[in-house]
Amino acid sequence: MKLFRSPGRHGYAVEISPFLPSTLACASSQYYGIAGCGTLLVLEQREAEVALVRSFDWNDGLFHVTWSENNEHVLVTGGGDGSLQIWDTANPQGLLQVLKGHTQEVYAVDWSQTRQENLVVSGSWDHTAKVWDPEKCQLLGSLQGHEGVIYSTIWSPHIPACFASASGDRKLRVWDVKVGSCRLAIPAHKAEILSFDWCKYDQNVLVTGSVDCGLRVWDLRSIWHPIAQMMGHSYAIHSVKVSTLHANVLASMQVDYSMLFWDYSKDQPLLETLEHHSEFVCGLDFNLHIPNQVVDCSCDETLKVFTPSYLATL
Repeated sequence: MKLFRSPGRHGYAVEISPFLPSTLACASSQYYGIAGCGTLLVLEQREAEVALVRSFDWNDGLFHVTWSENNEHVLVTGGGDGSLQIWDTANPQGLLQVLKGHTQEVYAVDWSQTRQENLVVSGSWDHTAKVWDPEKCQLLGSLQGHEGVIYSTIWSPHIPACFASASGDRKLRVWDVKVGSCRLAIPAHKAEILSFDWCKYDQNVLVTGSVDCGLRVWDLRSIWHPIAQMMGHSYAIHSVKVSTLHANVLASMQVDYSMLFWDYSKDQPLLETLEHHSEFVCGLDFNLHIPNQVVDCSCDETLKVFTPSYLATL
């Protein structure tokens, strides 16, 4: 396990570069994001450690981060002041542009992965999802429909101009950017949905995690019942991430110090439980380039890179 400490900064989101397997970005905040500034940490994974390469400060907390899919130096973060920040890690000044459009905290940002487009989507506590052109620094559209805070917005890795969003209104929505409307609204849980992720191997499958302590797997072709359901958490599920290597494997984190790994195709889906932090674990990512490697970040001011023991045997 490799460790990085960020004194005075609580990690909220971490993402591995789609270009460089050793490069990570972490969005962090002072004072648990309640007050103070935020810092974008750009890190490099080395043989025995994780080292700081660059850091850039923002005047409010940073809650999420996404790498550009066409420029290895560019990132976008979402801030507590309702803005998005575009950063260039090769530029000593760092900040390229500030995108303003939300009226409350931006809690989710994601860069589209399909070849046909180059877009960023953001989700906010103002109940809206917004689509941006990051090269022209323009707002292309604002999508409304949720009746609660939007906690997560993620582009489909397969379907162009399609993203999904999860909200405190207990619904998972799937959006068509071309027509600017919601294609599906799934009453996925009986409590707030704090996180979800798309399957990387099936364009119709998503996994949601909720305050009701449950994980549910959905097939968009038949949304009336989940195709799998996993109960094993004792607290609200804060984050969900589907493996980049195994279609049925995912990780989930609850609002304590625990991370659980699952295979929803099995009769006994729980694979492994890890508790290697001392405060909330907020951010999580699988390495696209290094099989079964995982990175997480926590409010205990640490970031850890590791391979879960069960996944190492697959």
